[in-house]
Amino acid sequence: MTNYALASSTWNDNEYSAIQRVIESDMFTMGKEVAQYEKDFADFFGTKYALMVSSGSTANLLMIASLFFTKNESLKLKRGDEIIVPAVSWSTTYFPLQQYGLKVKFVDIDRKTLNMDLDKLEAAITEDTRAILSVNLLGNPNDYLRMNEIIAGRDIFILEDNCESMGAMIDGKQAGTFGLMGTYSSFFSHHIATMEGGCVVTDDEELYHILLCIRAHGWTRNLPKFNMVSGEKSDDPFEESFKFMLPGYNARPLEMSGALGIEQLKKLPDFIKTRRKNAQLFQSLFSNHPFIDIQQETGNSSWFGFSLILKENAPYNRAHFVKLLSEHGIECRPIVTGNFLKNTEVLKYFDYEVAGTLEASEYLDKNGLFVGNHQNDIEKEIKLLSTILS
Repeated sequence: MTNYALASSTWNDNEYSAIQRVIESDMFTMGKEVAQYEKDFADFFGTKYALMVSSGSTANLLMIASLFFTKNESLKLKRGDEIIVPAVSWSTTYFPLQQYGLKVKFVDIDRKTLNMDLDKLEAAITEDTRAILSVNLLGNPNDYLRMNEIIAGRDIFILEDNCESMGAMIDGKQAGTFGLMGTYSSFFSHHIATMEGGCVVTDDEELYHILLCIRAHGWTRNLPKFNMVSGEKSDDPFEESFKFMLPGYNARPLEMSGALGIEQLKKLPDFIKTRRKNAQLFQSLFSNHPFIDIQQETGNSSWFGFSLILKENAPYNRAHFVKLLSEHGIECRPIVTGNFLKNTEVLKYFDYEVAGTLEASEYLDKNGLFVGNHQNDIEKEIKLLSTILS
């Protein structure tokens, strides 16, 4: 019995026709559909460049990798450089940092917004800090005006993991576009669904060319004739077929995913509008709840899901909370990974430190969960949740 699911399909005949279009073309690897989606994506989010990849996780991987290959010394990373992250995020926010030998510094979250505590971020920055990898959690963007004030005059840049927050905005600007690069996910349960899929956006031309190269084997084939990786390409396609410049990956998306993205992106404004309408009802019912805290919005959240954190005076613990929801057919999950520092087995492979204490992350880890938001009206489901928790 499921009365309130975590996520639901948003496809209709438009998406199935897009898949059929690709089938009839007999071209399934990355091609014109992906290229069109990238153009549409950059236009929608107001960036110069967008690169589609196989997932939000590979988007994070390529974003970090590209900074090791740039010729721009003010942006170039090297092993041992310090990068600051929040203690609550998805695992593949962190794994590329370990894989490229970066020193990871974990900072606590703000219990209200669930994003990085900016006072603790400010205290954590040292002369060794090279970058901040900010994470917009559950649809909620960080306060980038304050974050930029904190790093003003320092040789530090911002990156964004925006995989959970497509369509969120602050002062008319899209989340994911405040940093040097930003990443997005279009996995099934996210704001748009392309089977699997992700994107990296940037306004930096050289980084875009590096991303083009390392997305597909590190070869030059997908680069423009005049580019900032290999210089000028030969006009002989045979000569350029297997010419390798950088140690790359195969993170290419499928052509079907690109075709689906074209159709899904058209629907995104209405999807976000409905998610925000659902959130207004959720806020009205839970903002002053006697024993539950909810996420406080920064700017205009795109409301990936709805967090529910038991207050200290709650009449039961989280295990009972989960059992209660499950008995009523309400699906729930931990808030992302909770406090990532509890994963001691994988952290053995990291070079890391913790800045200060992690009270909020630890509290969320023991007392928090989230339920789903949808691109369709879920008034009935939200009211069911309210009735059960009243």
